[in-house]
Amino acid sequence: MDQQLKDKLEQFRALNKKIKSYYEAVGLMGWDLRTGAPRKGAETRAETLGLLSTEAFKLATSEEMAGLLAVLNKPGVLEQLDDIDRRTVLDVQEEYDRSSKIPADKYQAYTVLTAHAETLWEDAKKNADFEGFEPYLTQIVEKTQEIIDYWGPRATRYDTLLHMYEPDLTSEKLDEVFGRLKERLVPLVEAIQASPNKPDTAFLKQNYEKDGQRKFGLFLLQQMGYNFEAGRLDESVHPFATGLNPGDVRITTNFVLDDVTNSLFSCLHEGGHALYEQNLDKVLYGTPLAQGTSMGIHESQSRFWENMIGRSRGFWEHYYGDLQQYFPEQLKNVSLDQFYRAVNKVENSLIRTEADELTYNLHIIIRYEIEKQLFDEGLSVKDLPRVWNEKYEQYLGIVPPNDGVGVLQDVHWSGGGFGYFPSYSLGNMYAAQFAFAIKKEIPEFDELVSKGEFAKIREWLIAKIYRYGKSRKPAELIKEITGEELNPDYLADYLEKKYKAIYNL
Repeated sequence: MDQQLKDKLEQFRALNKKIKSYYEAVGLMGWDLRTGAPRKGAETRAETLGLLSTEAFKLATSEEMAGLLAVLNKPGVLEQLDDIDRRTVLDVQEEYDRSSKIPADKYQAYTVLTAHAETLWEDAKKNADFEGFEPYLTQIVEKTQEIIDYWGPRATRYDTLLHMYEPDLTSEKLDEVFGRLKERLVPLVEAIQASPNKPDTAFLKQNYEKDGQRKFGLFLLQQMGYNFEAGRLDESVHPFATGLNPGDVRITTNFVLDDVTNSLFSCLHEGGHALYEQNLDKVLYGTPLAQGTSMGIHESQSRFWENMIGRSRGFWEHYYGDLQQYFPEQLKNVSLDQFYRAVNKVENSLIRTEADELTYNLHIIIRYEIEKQLFDEGLSVKDLPRVWNEKYEQYLGIVPPNDGVGVLQDVHWSGGGFGYFPSYSLGNMYAAQFAFAIKKEIPEFDELVSKGEFAKIREWLIAKIYRYGKSRKPAELIKEITGEELNPDYLADYLEKKYKAIYNL
């Protein structure tokens, strides 16, 4: 590689690092907004977020970036770059091709709108006020439709949004995968509902003081290997993880006093996200590849730790005694078997984040179908509560009593996160497929979990998934690790085996 090309490569790296620094500042202010920033400053903060995001956007679509890509992405030059630089160039080129089609003022207006809407959503959810939030959500949908037009729709308009979170995924593929999953899971749910062997969960609905919940959550995070020198735990309305950089990956949880499992499993869930980003290879630092490769793969890690490990019997054989020490009065007459069955109870419910791992997928399918209607079939925002309630009755046999626990329950749409929800079910499927692979390579997996020894499991995940960040596409990872493409049968097999045993089917 000649010196002139080396100079161009250094300029390219420096420009990407500058862009990433802007987004780190944006991420930090976004975290602050959702973890206790003064309410009166929210609107001004949204404008600041919009301004900084737009500056990063302008750099990513600048003439300087275009010139550097024109040099580095030439045949004959691309091949001279090492694997990380080559993949970075290709990733940035794709982002440039997409983003350069959007006028900067349109991008800024959209960013300001969604940053402000996320704050307004908190009040709307609390007051079950869809009517008050509807004008903002309508604007978000309209602006998202405009962005799709700028990008150019893929096979369908909704496919354009899916691609943002899961590269090259199509609604045609999702329809097929979800269809196969429903064929296996719906009969299982029906059999469970007909079973007389229902677990007792009343003891979970006592008063569990926040301080004890927080301390136990911190204890579990430490046990799974979350690095508190590179992160922290805070409280928010909707639990989330945000990776500012691999040395600062923050997570939040939500404490419900009469449900100890809410914060417990959200800590494991968000901790799984955080482990991914805390363990990226250092060669990715400062590049656009220093993040999860897709939301589906990211969710596979949160669901792996929350469900495959955290809801397993072996996990509670080791940690139930610790939980009893934090809440001796509430759990003094509750056996390990009672607790294990209770935290794995299958029940049709209203709230996605509190749903069991079996019916959870139905919550996702509802949102997926509604989003397709919004972007491909002309569904009006004002009709969302009606359609939402109809689908909950159709799929789960229940109707939300108000919009706060219905159409307003999730934060995603207020932030413009359309196309994101399928990632959750994809995460379940990826997690089950990864779990099958890891158990073949680590036959003592279940024994390690029952001893609370996670180092070997974590090292496998780092070596196979975490370290690569975005330098591997989802399809590459799943094929490299498991030898086949995404296969929903692994999730169905796992759920059937587990829940037939719990319910004596």
